[in-house]
Amino acid sequence: MPGAPPLYSAFMRLQDIPYQVDGQEMVGYLAVDDERPGPRPSVLICHEGFGLSDGIRGRAIRLASLGYLAFALDYLGGGRPREDAMSVLGPLMEDRPRIKRIARAGYEVMVGQDQADASRVAVIGYCFGGTMAFELARDGLDVKAVVGFHAGPPAPALDETRTVRAKVLFCLGAADPIIPADRRHAFEAELAEAGVEDWRIELYGGVGHSFTNPKADERAMPGLKYHADADRRSWRSLLGLLEEVFGPV
Repeated sequence: MPGAPPLYSAFMRLQDIPYQVDGQEMVGYLAVDDERPGPRPSVLICHEGFGLSDGIRGRAIRLASLGYLAFALDYLGGGRPREDAMSVLGPLMEDRPRIKRIARAGYEVMVGQDQADASRVAVIGYCFGGTMAFELARDGLDVKAVVGFHAGPPAPALDETRTVRAKVLFCLGAADPIIPADRRHAFEAELAEAGVEDWRIELYGGVGHSFTNPKADERAMPGLKYHADADRRSWRSLLGLLEEVFGPV
């Protein structure tokens, strides 16, 4: 269950990893069970717009406890939530080349780990992180699956979307005011026109934005609301897709 305390062995390695993007220091978070032998499927996690939180670290730990290597990249800097996050995020959302550089840098840190299997990679993201995950799949990398949770559809780029070979899953709330139906429908149309072979959108009725974040209700922003059922269902859908593309771990 996503909201439950993480279970992991005494051999779990949890590590902050600093790295640079365009001269800015980022601090990502690695979770991997060193007790398991050999390289393992690797999941890159792109955090919500407020920054790399303990909740996202918990997701990485849960994935590692299931046998994956998980790395949560940092796209705001400092590896922590930031009070000025929205002022930093605004310009980033308009800079697709930088979005891709940040995503690729996190990917390279992850696949550079000894236990990572670079031939079995998935990318998941929350909120704007889901947009970033899809942009990475557009960037020519061998990514097997892309999953976005309450994720904003990326800016239209039909020719680049034609290059996506990953299985695509977006889990969205039908009552999300930040991602209205017209944006969702435009994304669906682009996926179809681009010929992306395997994509689906799960839509949860009556569910708003940030439905996977138990602390969403604390934010003084309209439309943000945790929803335990949607959180649980979307997590199960993620695990089902990972098993489909990677097999048992």
